[in-house]
Amino acid sequence: MPEKTDIYKLANGMTLIGVPVAAVQSAAFEFLLPAGASLTPDGCCGAPAIIEEWIFRGAGGKTSRELADLLDGLGLHRGSGVESKHISLSAALEAENLLKVIELYADIILKPTLDGQQFEYSRQLALQGLLSLEDDPRHKIMLLLKEHFYPDPLGRNTAGKQEDLQNLTAEKTKQIISENFNPSETILAVAGKYDFKELCSAIEKLFAGEKLKKTKNIKVKKQTLAHHHYPHEGAQVHIGIMTGSITPQSEDYYNARVAVAVLSGGMSSRLFTEVREKRGLCYAVGASYHSLKEIAGIGCYAGTTPDKAQETYDVIIAQFKKLADGISEQELDRAKIGLQSALIMQSESTIARAGAAATDFYMLGKVRSLEEIKQNIEKTSVKSILGYLKNNPFEKFCSVTIGPTEIKPG
Repeated sequence: MPEKTDIYKLANGMTLIGVPVAAVQSAAFEFLLPAGASLTPDGCCGAPAIIEEWIFRGAGGKTSRELADLLDGLGLHRGSGVESKHISLSAALEAENLLKVIELYADIILKPTLDGQQFEYSRQLALQGLLSLEDDPRHKIMLLLKEHFYPDPLGRNTAGKQEDLQNLTAEKTKQIISENFNPSETILAVAGKYDFKELCSAIEKLFAGEKLKKTKNIKVKKQTLAHHHYPHEGAQVHIGIMTGSITPQSEDYYNARVAVAVLSGGMSSRLFTEVREKRGLCYAVGASYHSLKEIAGIGCYAGTTPDKAQETYDVIIAQFKKLADGISEQELDRAKIGLQSALIMQSESTIARAGAAATDFYMLGKVRSLEEIKQNIEKTSVKSILGYLKNNPFEKFCSVTIGPTEIKPG
């Protein structure tokens, strides 16, 4: 039976998406609020990291403690995050509590208290989150890599910058919320067990009164791909490499995804085999596809020792370039199986399904079914992937290193 997707658009532009999942008694949802890192003013890098926490500190006339008790009492497993264009708010819960929770989240989005004292607590947590990256170099280097690869402001650091976070005030952050919390471009996706008619009625009641707002345009600056080194005393060198790819709107999207899976899709992949197993150059290596709506890339991480850093970098670049020379049917089959396995695991998580539906609609203006994705993965062939690689060669690279030794890119 074909997978069904429910879509409802409010007069103010807000979109509600429903993805029913059979045989579950749970539901999950994700709001995509157009208030991400790239939409904040210059000098306010990190404001969304404060906002995603601050708006939960009281809303709709309820104190921070009252709101937290209500959400916990409804059995929520909550999540939130900052992306280039959005703040995402997600939760998984028992299906019978869905409408009650959506009502609370409407207050959080539309009627946050935004108390000044609570702002300071949220700002301190954002600063602690930024400083904690010193103990998580893999996460830190990927944030820096995206910042240097994507043109400003698209690649702006989602964790923020210390000086900007320290200088932000409650009033300035309130202004950012007022300017960016735009229901006209908000997407709400629900997956699991739900009554779509009831959902539409509830969303109309909660959000329809919000006025249609204009799209906020951003001016993207030119970006030159280069190498950037961040000196750090330690026993390891952390290497980040990123090169351009195609966005999900492209007809070659699935060829690109399978190509990345051949490069880095498990213990039999090119990078793991050539960099780690055959040469013993690093303790960790892997690459993954990442996309914004406007531009996409393939990001790679490797952790190694200072004496092996240069060779590690050189071998990784060589493997990227060598991919277009040919791939085997065996490699293709393993890549497809890996991608389809990940898809099956995603299908069993309502919160993953809700997040994928929201992202799909933002990126593509539609929601892809799991069967559609599976069929498109299956359609790829050695010929189609090599054709894609020939037309989209890996030529220009952005790189970042953290550690005591700086590499020399070719």
